[in-house]
Amino acid sequence: MSRNPANREQFRPADHPHDHFLMTTVVGSYKKPTWLNRARDRFEDDDARFDADDWAEAKDDAARVITNEHERSGLDVVVDGEVRRNEMVEYFAERIDGYEFNGPVKVWGHNTFRKPSVVDEVGYAEPWLVDEFEFVDDVAQRPVKVPITGPYTLARWAFDEHYGDTAELTYEIADLVNHEIERLVEAGARYVQIDEPALAQHVDDHAIVGEALERIVDDIPETVRIGLHVCYGDYSRIYPEINEFPIDEFDVELCNGDYEQVEVFADGEFAPDLALGVVDAHTAEVESVEEIEANIEQGFEIVPPEKLTVSPDCGLKLLPREIAYGKMENLVQAARNVEERLDAGEIDVAAPTPTAD
Repeated sequence: MSRNPANREQFRPADHPHDHFLMTTVVGSYKKPTWLNRARDRFEDDDARFDADDWAEAKDDAARVITNEHERSGLDVVVDGEVRRNEMVEYFAERIDGYEFNGPVKVWGHNTFRKPSVVDEVGYAEPWLVDEFEFVDDVAQRPVKVPITGPYTLARWAFDEHYGDTAELTYEIADLVNHEIERLVEAGARYVQIDEPALAQHVDDHAIVGEALERIVDDIPETVRIGLHVCYGDYSRIYPEINEFPIDEFDVELCNGDYEQVEVFADGEFAPDLALGVVDAHTAEVESVEEIEANIEQGFEIVPPEKLTVSPDCGLKLLPREIAYGKMENLVQAARNVEERLDAGEIDVAAPTPTAD
């Protein structure tokens, strides 16, 4: 059950050159400028003359740089690359009552992760992203998307020392996410993406994620676009169940797997819009425009053009910025080329045209 996929039309630029519109965006994270990491080091150095105001200015400047980079590439909907966020769970756990940190946890090789613990009832103490959104929305000339780590991932990727029940903890956090989205909507946000990578690791919990999404969208206007991003995994284990999720858009990572899982969704029953990864976020090579055009056409096996969003497979934060920018720029050009060919009737769309319920 999709909420209101028609709300995508509000993101079409007024000067869009084609009748068809393949909305282009990014998933969220992006490589931080090197100088921002150095600024953080200075801020954390008690001997350095670099105070909280200096650190805030550095983050503001980085948000301007990355937002502008997204706009220069031609993306229809932008983010600031999540430059203010340290990590997708840690950032939110630092802002939610009931979480605490007890040191790093080894995850692979020599890499560590500040895995938090839930030690008390979770609560909403202050807005998480409203200031971030308002700043980017003021800087940007194009619509802004707000990625939020989903409640299931925030529950699963923490030690639960209080609830002892993943579903209960997830639902409690979902209510907090709903409250945050209400604040974001009041600030003008119209596009929110819920990131749930943990679902790919625990696919049998799709019903928990579905219920959490019901809580998240409660009383959120249908003019606000709600996307769900689930990177990697065997999607056949959560489809067609995701058709029942109250979302407008389902964002999937298929490029990295050479689109072998397209057939999972190509049953003519896919309900939400599809946000299709058409460049690989894990390879440091810029795909050609022609290659990306072919990748975009894979989406037409699942949905018609009016239900297709074009994006990278996942966040681009692990790639050099020049590579990430090249991928975005070619992605946009490929989308515009495909739109032109669709207008000319040169592309045979295999997916059925949606009909009114």
